[in-house]
Amino acid sequence: MNRQPSSQPSQKPSRMNVSQPGGPTNADLASIFECPVCFDYVLPPILQCSSGHLVCSNCRPKLTCCPTCRGPLGSIRNLAMEKVANTVSFPCKYASAGCEVNLPHNEKPEHEESCEFRPYSCPCPGASCKWQGSLDSVMPHLMHAHKSITTLQGEDIVFLATDINLPGAVDWVMMQSCFGHHFMLVLEKQEKIEGLQQFYAIVQLIGTRKQAENFVYRLELNGNRRRLAWEATPRSIHEGIASAILNSDCLVFDTNIAHLFADNGNLGINVTISMVS
Repeated sequence: MNRQPSSQPSQKPSRMNVSQPGGPTNADLASIFECPVCFDYVLPPILQCSSGHLVCSNCRPKLTCCPTCRGPLGSIRNLAMEKVANTVSFPCKYASAGCEVNLPHNEKPEHEESCEFRPYSCPCPGASCKWQGSLDSVMPHLMHAHKSITTLQGEDIVFLATDINLPGAVDWVMMQSCFGHHFMLVLEKQEKIEGLQQFYAIVQLIGTRKQAENFVYRLELNGNRRRLAWEATPRSIHEGIASAILNSDCLVFDTNIAHLFADNGNLGINVTISMVS
């Protein structure tokens, strides 16, 4: 148990071949749009200095003059370069991490927001750990930096949350290992208005969205001839659990329900992980 204060897949775009035999390749054209400051791409709307030099929209607000000629940046729109940009496919910003997707500039932001090569954040609830790294580094990070998290083996386990009557916002975390994967089980208690407390229980896979689609998890509270259950696809740690909890897309119950199933302030949640047939 670990307590700490709370604080879609899309079809892979094909490479666009805009070159003629002996002419510039798509990579050649894309390189023309490299920002001289950060080496990211200058994408529409494209503004230039009075001498025609470009800088990307992220760097521009930080500059007081053109980084190439030291002249005033100005607000001149380069419509010709924007037309060229519309014919070029640009690499994903995570290409150095292994992403091979090239796509039109207007599709880049949406892809990069969900790109599987985007760095993963620490999946532990709360905002205290700011670690980011590759998927392969997540479990070593958890084992090193979050040693208090218990790991249970098997498809069916009991997630025991102790002292659920503790005041304030509290998180309970446990790991479950089965089918060659690791799953993180989170029970989060939030303080609502007028002292009302809500519990949110959810499972996330230490893996990609595509891998998560291969599994179904079931959470079940049993006791006193009562049963409360929830079944869903686990969340990938890439997307996290914040939005699911915000939208109540998980097992949700209040303090009164928790007391119906708790035993001396301890709440057992049966957790079953299954593979999708």
